[in-house]
Amino acid sequence: MGFTTNHVTFDGLSFKLFLQNLAFVAANKPLAVTPCHDRRLLAARSPPRVTFPHPELLKLPPVTDLGQLDPNPTHVFKATDEELVFKIFRLSPDDFSALKERAKSGDGDRVITSFNVVTAFIWRCKALSCDASNDMERQSRILYAVDIRRRVDPPLPQSYTGNAVLTAYATRYYKELEEGPFSKIVETAAEGARRMTNEYARSAIDWGELYKGFPHGEVLVSSWWRLGFAEVEYPWGKPKYSCPVVCHRKDIILFFPDIEDRDDHDEPDDLNGKQEGRERKDGVNVLLALPAKEMEKFETLFHKYLLSG
Repeated sequence: MGFTTNHVTFDGLSFKLFLQNLAFVAANKPLAVTPCHDRRLLAARSPPRVTFPHPELLKLPPVTDLGQLDPNPTHVFKATDEELVFKIFRLSPDDFSALKERAKSGDGDRVITSFNVVTAFIWRCKALSCDASNDMERQSRILYAVDIRRRVDPPLPQSYTGNAVLTAYATRYYKELEEGPFSKIVETAAEGARRMTNEYARSAIDWGELYKGFPHGEVLVSSWWRLGFAEVEYPWGKPKYSCPVVCHRKDIILFFPDIEDRDDHDEPDDLNGKQEGRERKDGVNVLLALPAKEMEKFETLFHKYLLSG
């Protein structure tokens, strides 16, 4: 069963609610959740107030004389004409434990999540596998989605149906990604979510009202890891598996559930898999699409850093 949608209509958690309601309607039951469609809850302020710099966002390209958008925009959603190799890399719960151990830096109070260590690990491998890594003084920026339902004030209802995610970012020099301790890379990756306060979220929304634009970085992580689409029970049962269809974009990395760990049917608490103070014990599949030489280098770095940190 396949779906196509637009992020303006549904983010991942909203789409999960849609699927739950679809399953209930198919079973001749009332809606599981009454959706909240009040988009005014995330409307820009009047007048808009951009109170933070937003390097994670790029203004729309200029309109040409023909009234068409620039055909060569530089953003992570741009499809490439290059021939790409598609590969899936699996990380197991044991891999998470090893990566978390390396991520410890003596700060006993800092929570180290599986999402953060996997994001930092993949960011390091991806950045150092591309041509730009030849310049160690350049910066690399990673982007990922953060659910703002509980971060805005007042919080959004859990039944909010729409796009309630914003783009978080983290930046490090290539030299730091190659030579720096893994704990620092994990800490940097986590900064994106920590930065997403109510005021930062409102500032980003106001920026969008003023300038429009795209997420702006070298790599974007799109995580379907803990959204729970495969946990929806239809009248004919649960899906055997649920994952995105691949796309021809080399700068978007997909995280999705590990098919080998389908015994755990707990549902996620948020996009990063936190769950009543604990984390689910499942693995993750990481899907990349890269030119052949970059993929070869990525694979070498993946196994090197997984073994040695």
